[in-house]
Amino acid sequence: MASSLLSTGLGPLALRSPIIAASGTVGSVWEWAQVADMAPFGAAVAKSVAPEPWPGREPPRLAPLATGMLNGIGIQNPGLDRWVSEIAPRIPTLGVPVWGSAVAVDVAGFARVAEGLSGTGVAAIEVNLSCPNLDDDVMFSFDPMLSRAVVEAVTAATTLPIGAKLSPNTPNPVEVARVCVDAGAAFLVLTNTALGYGVDSQTRRPLLSGGVGGYSGPGLKPLSLRVVHEVATELPEAVIVGCGGVATGSDVVEYLLAGASAVEVGTTLLAEPGAGSRIMRELRHQLRRLGAETVTELVGAVKPW
Repeated sequence: MASSLLSTGLGPLALRSPIIAASGTVGSVWEWAQVADMAPFGAAVAKSVAPEPWPGREPPRLAPLATGMLNGIGIQNPGLDRWVSEIAPRIPTLGVPVWGSAVAVDVAGFARVAEGLSGTGVAAIEVNLSCPNLDDDVMFSFDPMLSRAVVEAVTAATTLPIGAKLSPNTPNPVEVARVCVDAGAAFLVLTNTALGYGVDSQTRRPLLSGGVGGYSGPGLKPLSLRVVHEVATELPEAVIVGCGGVATGSDVVEYLLAGASAVEVGTTLLAEPGAGSRIMRELRHQLRRLGAETVTELVGAVKPW
């Protein structure tokens, strides 16, 4: 079990552990809870839900790589109404705080999802700004003004804490992070998957039906760590959740030192659903090795040359 040694905070949220299960890798949480111990986790993020059902892309939609994986699921989800009626009632039974995740193609859609998720038992709402918007098919997190508009609309639609999740491909992540915080985001999630592409040499076709997809896994860690460090340095008031390539307790410590207060674990849980217990043991070992009494004392404690 987690203890005060491992507890951390994200603005108004108090977490028993700095380890969070990432959206898109643990289904709607209840499925994953059937095979994994929830005790090591401070929270778990359900797969993103949209105002209306999204069918997702045609297969192939997942492609394992030597280091990590590509995915092009297309954010398949049952839509808000079905999520609220079928999935939300399971939340109180799961033994871990569950966060909702909102996705949409326009600002109004994000607000509708946030309003619909309120009162379902979710502890927070993660806003997935890494999807294209309806007007010009450009990712929300690429545009500071669009990102601001989404976060403002979502915070106006709910009293739940809001986290803004950005893409590592965002041209100016510090500026987008700044406007999200100014617009009311309680915390930032840095980052989502990076854009990637792969080819099957036997078929001469892309690994994914949609061609370009999201890359995740160990190779994403230095990209996400860079964003965490830059945002933490330029916006010391920002509360950050690091995400990308977390597979060990040592990875957790790296993110803490770079400026994150917690981390999300994603791809690792697909390959090893019970990885939380191992990562927690490794994190405890790392804390003893470093002589740290709490995880919070490591946050932003990286030493420059």
